[in-house]
Amino acid sequence: MADNVRETLKHAASKVPQVTLIFWIIKIAATTLGETGGDWVTMSLNLGYLIGSAIFAAIFLGLVSAQIRADRYLPSLYWATIIATTTLGTTMADFFDRSVGLGYPGGVCIVSALLLASLGIWYKSQGTVSVQSITTPKAEWFYWITILFSQTLGTALGDWVAGTDRGGLGLGYEYGALIFGICLAIVAGAYLWTRVSRTLLFWAAFILTRPLGATLGDFLDKPIAEGGLHISRLYASLILLVFIIASVAFLPQRAATAGKNY
Repeated sequence: MADNVRETLKHAASKVPQVTLIFWIIKIAATTLGETGGDWVTMSLNLGYLIGSAIFAAIFLGLVSAQIRADRYLPSLYWATIIATTTLGTTMADFFDRSVGLGYPGGVCIVSALLLASLGIWYKSQGTVSVQSITTPKAEWFYWITILFSQTLGTALGDWVAGTDRGGLGLGYEYGALIFGICLAIVAGAYLWTRVSRTLLFWAAFILTRPLGATLGDFLDKPIAEGGLHISRLYASLILLVFIIASVAFLPQRAATAGKNY
């Protein structure tokens, strides 16, 4: 099956962007926006984690459906869908960790299992979990569900490392961002100087950028007494949104080359 998939990819059009430095810059900004935007809806507007998750789930399903119907890579649609996954991931993680009462370690374990199951089922079905396989509706659904779980896991990881409650390690937002930044640097080093699977490194980096964004988002909007900058969640979200829109509009991006492994 893997050989058939690779042969098909040679003649298919990829609907995801090429993974470059620009991709990762926008990704980190999007994950930070997911933290501030999700917290603004659930906490600042006082809608709660369940209602917030329902709102973002509807947006997520609508955008994924539009992404799948698209006949080519559309940067604005793709990044809007990424933002939807990161905001939904934020509210889902908070709902299970806090409202349901799983705590941060419990949430991390459960979402890790879901992420691994998603990757395993995707691989068994398609013969690959490379981003270059995103050329059919079925592969796209696997891709976006896996991304959603990775965003949710990232939120739980960030909260677990930085938080002092619910089983958190209490390292704070600055140290949390530093830890995840170092982990990303290790992944980048492995990409540059080793032959470790590019697909494995992509998913490792994709997961790690989420807790980095989560800790950066918390650092922006949490009170000074809690180690944050105390910027309004709404203002922080708007600043990040403007940055993302400008990046998507003016920084060069193109579709990934189908059939080529990262």
